[in-house]
Amino acid sequence: MLLEGRNIAVIEDDPIMGESLLQSLSLEGAKVSLYPSGQAALKSVAPRSVDLVICDIRLPDTDGQSLFRRFCADAYPPPFLFMTAFGDVNAAVELMREGAADYLTKPFDMDVFLKRVKVSLRPSPILAGSVTLGVSPAMRGIEHLLRVISKIDSSVLITGETGTGKDVCARFLHQLAEKRGPFMAVNCAAIPSELLESELFGHEAGAFTGAGKRHLGFAERAGEGTLFLDEIGELAPSLQAKLLQLLENRQFYRVGGETPVAFKGRLVAATNADLNALIAAKQFRLDLYYRINVVEVKIPPLRERPQDIAWLMNQIFPDIVAEQGKSMRGVSALAEQAALTHPWPGNVRELKNRLERAVALNLTGWISPQDLFPEKLPIATSSSHSSCSLADAREAAEKHQIAVTLAENDGQIGKSAEALDISRTTLWEKMKRYGLAES
Repeated sequence: MLLEGRNIAVIEDDPIMGESLLQSLSLEGAKVSLYPSGQAALKSVAPRSVDLVICDIRLPDTDGQSLFRRFCADAYPPPFLFMTAFGDVNAAVELMREGAADYLTKPFDMDVFLKRVKVSLRPSPILAGSVTLGVSPAMRGIEHLLRVISKIDSSVLITGETGTGKDVCARFLHQLAEKRGPFMAVNCAAIPSELLESELFGHEAGAFTGAGKRHLGFAERAGEGTLFLDEIGELAPSLQAKLLQLLENRQFYRVGGETPVAFKGRLVAATNADLNALIAAKQFRLDLYYRINVVEVKIPPLRERPQDIAWLMNQIFPDIVAEQGKSMRGVSALAEQAALTHPWPGNVRELKNRLERAVALNLTGWISPQDLFPEKLPIATSSSHSSCSLADAREAAEKHQIAVTLAENDGQIGKSAEALDISRTTLWEKMKRYGLAES
């Protein structure tokens, strides 16, 4: 079920709509509490106890904006998914600027609603011994590093090729931090430079034509949480100077403002560009580089950590199947083997996109190599099938599964044998047979 074990609060004064949402969410495994008013929710809901608040913007005793701001006063506020009539879309957009997760315009399709709910949920709690980022030694090391630096407030620079998971690592670090303010993500390449200053630092009423009221920027709305600047190499020189001032003085000025605003959060920056080359070309400030690069986290490309490929496929596949509402049996061993030989120029993002396409177009229930890589010739022709017996294919799949299980359990024989439902002796014999004992 999509929402197994998740706690969700629904604030809706329409009893028919409220019951409909409650039933749909409960059928997906969620624990749902329904409240007919904002005051009822404020009295009963502890902000840290729920994974999502689904709220109508118009309520009989208050409005969604006021309720959202009351919840956000907590150090660890829950994400909000707003429901709104067409006439209130502007209010919903403004709430997203303030940090709301998403909004839906009534009436909406229930399948669309459930997908938005899943995306908006608070991230699952991270256990100290869990595997979150990958099973390869490289990603285990990065996970350990992020756990260490989560205890300090220093700026962090995450580097790596596009699609390696820099955003995932930034969110993981934010979730580990003791201060649980909002996570405000800004893609410096996606917002025009003439608008980015206002979006990043905010502006005062009358600062420029069209600025009818004060607007709080991402840096201010981050509070004691995380300000995540993706593609920081695209930041214009004028904004680089202002960002440097923010980091040096821990304060900034809104556009058109004269009163400094304190910056209380942590800055996490990410880039796939070579900042040293940009510095040499006079396109990036050296002093800003030193400020954002207190701790650097380098994410290796997927081709350099093949142990993570099958693990990632097993993590991503169930979610894709659930989102598309299909009945699938799994990813075939041959598809996993084909994935291990692919160079993955798009890294984890490419892996996810290929799986999404494979699930969408699949008719058999099993993902095959041709589903993942339709642009390539079939791995085996009819003449070569005879040279690979069923026993050979079975042994290849068995070797692969043993290797993946050992990686997931840090090479511990006992835990791996238990996971594979075989004895330690049998596992050790198979490891020797397949050449896995030495490693």
